[in-house]
Amino acid sequence: MSQHQLYIGLMSGTSADAIDAILVDLQSTPQLLEQHTLPLPSQIRQRIHALSLPGDNEIDRMGLLDADLGKLFAQATQELIAKAGISNAQVTAIGSHGQTIRHRPPGSLGGTFTMQIADPNLIAELTGITTVADFRRRDMAAGGQGAPLVPAFHRAIFHTQDKDRVIVNIGGMANITWLPAQGLVRGFDTGPGNVLMDIWIAKHLGKSYDQDGSWAAQGQVCAALLAELWAEPYFKMPAPKSTGRESFNSSWLAEHLQKLASAPAPVDVQATLLELTAMTIAGSIKDLSQTPKEIFVCGGGAYNTTLMQKLRQLLPQDFVASTTILGVDPQWTESMAFAWLAQQTINHRPGNLREVTGATREVILGGVYYAG
Repeated sequence: MSQHQLYIGLMSGTSADAIDAILVDLQSTPQLLEQHTLPLPSQIRQRIHALSLPGDNEIDRMGLLDADLGKLFAQATQELIAKAGISNAQVTAIGSHGQTIRHRPPGSLGGTFTMQIADPNLIAELTGITTVADFRRRDMAAGGQGAPLVPAFHRAIFHTQDKDRVIVNIGGMANITWLPAQGLVRGFDTGPGNVLMDIWIAKHLGKSYDQDGSWAAQGQVCAALLAELWAEPYFKMPAPKSTGRESFNSSWLAEHLQKLASAPAPVDVQATLLELTAMTIAGSIKDLSQTPKEIFVCGGGAYNTTLMQKLRQLLPQDFVASTTILGVDPQWTESMAFAWLAQQTINHRPGNLREVTGATREVILGGVYYAG
């Protein structure tokens, strides 16, 4: 295997439960060679979530967490390389998304910026591998949302001239990529994916997520709560748009629950949160196209069988499946995207799509931290 083919993608999402690391061969069609997950300690996860909203002593807390996460991202890389049985020198570069702690896209109250941490200087120094990071801010400098960035990768590996397709990425937040057989790619964040369901089940059952959506399946949708949540202005905003945990969090949910005349049973709240995720995704897809199309789901939500069934019910004329049938494991798709984006940067090629993010032009994304 030539060193010019191998890239590593590192990703820690909104849930902040683990670092996903993948080794991918990008010589031609991306080929996943090895994958590894490094769970994040609970105290690290708590520190991440605490920084997603304004608080005291933020600069010190962010600086310390930035270094701690950089070391953990480097550890995930080393463990991945050991599993793959290769040397560090064979890897051309690492693409590190980092950990988002604040995302305020254009139009946000109080100004526009985005912040991902996990110090790439430490990753490059501890692994000896050139590291590309901080992908989002260059797009924002060009007037874009800074997200989602995965649609360019989706176009590269999933587009076909035979059929219209939609790629749905359901992580903490959910985003969609519209891949028409002919025409411009579009993409945007639809709203919460798993984040609210994860928060709620952690609070009531002490679990990090609702496996298979089994708890939600036991409940009944609360119409009054669903109407409250559905009234959120973000859902009616036109694209380009992006969002994050700053908007959809435990406080946001609590505020809407307090408006109800009576509190729903916890299991019914979970059912309603799943319904909200499915409705916002399906509604966004219908707004893009009313004609039959193929819909492929990736991210953790692809493993939520209750959520997948709900999407099929809401989109009866469409074919809905996970990206598995396209040969791409749903769990690793986003990590692969950042390995691919690193290759784009190393080769001086743009990584954003202006029609997706709203940027004035396509730009080379990220900063490069050389190993040498």
